[in-house]
Amino acid sequence: MPRWLPRALVLALALYACFQLGSWAFHQLVGLLVNILVAFFLALAIEPAVGRMAARGMRRGLATFLVFLAVMVVGVGFVVLLGSMLAGQIVDMFENFPKYLDSLINWINQTFRTELSRVEVQDSLLRSDWLRKYVQNSASGVLDVSATVLGGLFKLLTIFLFSFYFAADGPRLRRALCSVLPPARQSEVLRAWEIAVDKTGGYLYSRGLMALISGAAHFVLLEVLNVPYAPALAVWVGLVSQFIPTIGTYLAGALPMLIAFTENPWYALWVLVFVVIYQQFENYVLQPKLTSKTVHIHPAVAFGSVIAGTALLGAVGALIAIPAVATLQAFLGAYVKRYDVTDDPRVHGHRRYGEAVVARLQKALHHKKEREREQGGTPSGEDGT
Repeated sequence: MPRWLPRALVLALALYACFQLGSWAFHQLVGLLVNILVAFFLALAIEPAVGRMAARGMRRGLATFLVFLAVMVVGVGFVVLLGSMLAGQIVDMFENFPKYLDSLINWINQTFRTELSRVEVQDSLLRSDWLRKYVQNSASGVLDVSATVLGGLFKLLTIFLFSFYFAADGPRLRRALCSVLPPARQSEVLRAWEIAVDKTGGYLYSRGLMALISGAAHFVLLEVLNVPYAPALAVWVGLVSQFIPTIGTYLAGALPMLIAFTENPWYALWVLVFVVIYQQFENYVLQPKLTSKTVHIHPAVAFGSVIAGTALLGAVGALIAIPAVATLQAFLGAYVKRYDVTDDPRVHGHRRYGEAVVARLQKALHHKKEREREQGGTPSGEDGT
């Protein structure tokens, strides 16, 4: 046996063990890493406001606290307002449920010539096996729902704490990062940080603008249908659909549909149709255009980055994909050497009209001279005339 073989085997086993240990640790910490990534982008989003307040003499810790406090007050107030409104609408819906059921049964009896009654329908529903199984499953799933809610609150608290530290200690973090890099690399890191702040702010600006447009469009619809609480519902649709990725659209549309149903079941259908149509318009027309102007990336790149971010990190990836890709594109653009494009008509995708006309005339004249030569005559223009 060669002398180096036992050492090579031991080294290979050690490397394999380290790889397995690192893979296990990464899978265990992937949730924390994702929360830190979201917190970092949240800190970048509030960095302009914190920087302005700190430039006026306020301590960064106090400025960060005030920004987070304002965001929390607005969020809690909005949730409390919508919660009270939703509770009142649910109570009204349950009180009017017999009336809705009677109207539905009358329509079925008139359409299909049946003789159903509300008492028979209620008895059949209460005695059905699927209702009993549903109640049992719901009772057993209360603990799972509670654990999910507590886990979500813990993740939210973790994100807020990390984002607070990132925003409050931003200059210290940048100094610590630059202290281990040579001066040439330090300027690149600071430039990348500035680009990330600018692109994240532009992304949030585009989201806020889309929330305003979405809220205005849904407000007009709800006002036309005379749905109560139209302003609050419009604000709900605008904010939830834009700042909660993936499921935000469905959450945003469910509440107006529920409240419209309490007024008229057909109103709920109209709201559903409008939400679906507007969502397609927003995904394929509005969002790419606004993103390309505020974040300065191509609409196709923005759309592809959202799909890629969703595939990699789910809802979190969809939320941070566009600012991350915009930051990377702007940072790499400084290191890609560009040249002046030649003034060739093919660059524009078509030949210019004047050049095309001249080319056709020259081609026709050339063919005419060739035919005259073949016939043995003197070509036109060569006899001095």
